[in-house]
Amino acid sequence: MEAMEAINRGKEKILCEVRKVIVGQTDVVEDVVTSFFAGGHCLITGVPGLAKTLLISSLGKALDLKFRRIQFTPDLMPADITGTEVLEEDRTTGTRNMKFRPGPVFTNILLADEINRTPPKTQAALLEAMQEHQVTVSGNTYTLEEPFFVLATQNPIEQEGTYPLPEIQQDRFMYSLIIDYLPRDQELEVINATTSASVADVQKCIDGGELMRFQEIVRQTPVAEPIIRYAVELVARSRPGEKNAPQFVKDYVSWGASIRGSHYLILGAKARAVLSGRPYVSVKDVQSVANAVLRHRITTNFRAESEGINSEDIIRRLQETVQPPKSGL
Repeated sequence: MEAMEAINRGKEKILCEVRKVIVGQTDVVEDVVTSFFAGGHCLITGVPGLAKTLLISSLGKALDLKFRRIQFTPDLMPADITGTEVLEEDRTTGTRNMKFRPGPVFTNILLADEINRTPPKTQAALLEAMQEHQVTVSGNTYTLEEPFFVLATQNPIEQEGTYPLPEIQQDRFMYSLIIDYLPRDQELEVINATTSASVADVQKCIDGGELMRFQEIVRQTPVAEPIIRYAVELVARSRPGEKNAPQFVKDYVSWGASIRGSHYLILGAKARAVLSGRPYVSVKDVQSVANAVLRHRITTNFRAESEGINSEDIIRRLQETVQPPKSGL
């Protein structure tokens, strides 16, 4: 319980610092912070001007971690991310040797801005680093420093000349989050803040060692077997080829969620419980992360699109269909 209280204090410090510069977007901010404590990566989608980059850079400042940003463009190459070997000459001896120059991926928090604007080959280089926490250059493997997070943004408009992430690559992200327009009163607050002379200063409040200890506590949090079964059943029924899949899944879904869906449902639920100060996971914790975990793992078909049905509608109906355990708290 002392450890959980420490985690809760750490979370509140982070949120307090971020709120100095980010107005509203409460759910998105908390989801990103939750993914940090769970050790997962985030994909954030939103139109330009909604402070996606500002949110991530502010979190980088609030955490005493190395932070780097890559602006993805169509001409970006894999070596621009991972690094490359260069020929260097020793001025004393005159000998020449190949030396590895690390790329921006060698950091703790990497902002991959507009990841859908770079070719698949470059996207794959980043996603390999996300999965393996290492990169291979010229046959040599280099391990990335822990903790390592990738927060990628996508612009849903101006799709000409872009390279949308394939579903199999999106699956590597723990959460897929959507930033929407602010309510009018909050937009007014943003304008007042951004047009004044004062500039908010985000202070560092947690270092990498603390964050990794917190992640270990999250993983050690116990989950009752009925709740694990509920999460697995929720994911399994999203697959149209599954024997017990509901008819609406067979009608509207091309591909259901992978095993990573079940994995991240439980891991996200653990983080939610711990950040709420509870030493146990409830069904509500699983349900609270279902949209963020599953929206990019369920692929709807043409019939669903023609009838205006998206993956979130499927997730909502799945939660209505799959009965939670009676002892799920």
